[in-house]
Amino acid sequence: MRLRHADGQLVHLSYCTNVHPAEDLDGIIGQLDTYARPVRERLDADVLGLGLWLAAPVAAALAADAGQRRRLRRELSARGLEVVTLNGFPYRSFQAPVVKHAVYHPDWSTTERLDYTLDLARILVDLLPDDAARGSISTLPLAWREPWDTARADACARQLDRLAAGLADLGRQSGRPVRVAFEPEPGCVVESTADAARWLPAVDTEWLGICLDLAHLACAWEDPAAALATLRAAGLPVVKVQVSAALGADAPQRDAEVLRGYVEPRFLHQTRSVHGPAADDLDAALDADLPGPWRVHYHVPLHAAPAAPLTSTVPVLRAALGELLGGDTAGCDHLDVETYTWGVLPAAHRPQTTEQLAGGIAAELAFARDELCALGLSLESRPAADRTSPSYSEVTR
Repeated sequence: MRLRHADGQLVHLSYCTNVHPAEDLDGIIGQLDTYARPVRERLDADVLGLGLWLAAPVAAALAADAGQRRRLRRELSARGLEVVTLNGFPYRSFQAPVVKHAVYHPDWSTTERLDYTLDLARILVDLLPDDAARGSISTLPLAWREPWDTARADACARQLDRLAAGLADLGRQSGRPVRVAFEPEPGCVVESTADAARWLPAVDTEWLGICLDLAHLACAWEDPAAALATLRAAGLPVVKVQVSAALGADAPQRDAEVLRGYVEPRFLHQTRSVHGPAADDLDAALDADLPGPWRVHYHVPLHAAPAAPLTSTVPVLRAALGELLGGDTAGCDHLDVETYTWGVLPAAHRPQTTEQLAGGIAAELAFARDELCALGLSLESRPAADRTSPSYSEVTR
């Protein structure tokens, strides 16, 4: 969906497709009909934005084949869909039975991560709507915290220099700028905005910046206003925001049985106590009896309360959106709703059919849309003539 800020900026709101398992082009196109088009129709939106996730093998194939990129652009346009942002954090197999620490590999010390991200940038250039100011790609915050040493830090720095150079070259060739955004996450080298200021102060901010995931911000027990002030002081732009909410437990010892309903084998659910103690997964936090309150890296639906008496960090989300978009100037123009955990929610909260999942995604987007409108943004329709406009590659090749 498209919204207009009072300062005139066009703000894009999308949902992230890493909730879906497809990892080849035919499967991705199939999920557009199964989920994305029904979500758009439920919202009565003329155009729906997707934060597209492309696994590394399909990204490599698309980057090498202009014809397949044109096909994907046509398939999106035919369904009233558009893409200004990609999720480049998971490399592949993100909905496998067990993901856990595998999602952090390959990391930014490797050429595999660089190649994958530049492939995504080449694809995004050809998917961007003609009136989009820029594209964005979110990525992991360098690496998981262990192992980490000077050699790995130096390797990451070299890859980031190559990344910025590659994005600059692509921008010169295409005239379509694409920026990459590093996403602080619990347990990683860059866990918080303070870590971002420490590890990313020398990056080329014309091309590189921060993806602020609001669930991660909450799990780090960061105050949104202070966190954004830290980024501004470091000169790090917020390139993308992932509109997400984490799981909260005010009295985890009392509510341990309910919390155990959220323990599951697929994803890592880093848990942080307000007092400082931490665990790398929810079951480990329960076994260690960390003092409460807790915030748990478990993306819960924005519009629906988790199992009582647990809470969500929607108040942090609201505060962050207010800081970013409630003032005279929009602090970010790419917002992506990223709840990838629908398939592992406790049974009573888990969609049982594709229609129910599409309904849940639509409800989250409606929630985010209404929050933004309450801040003074206004919905904007995309001109009908633009909804099937050709991609950059169709114009130039």
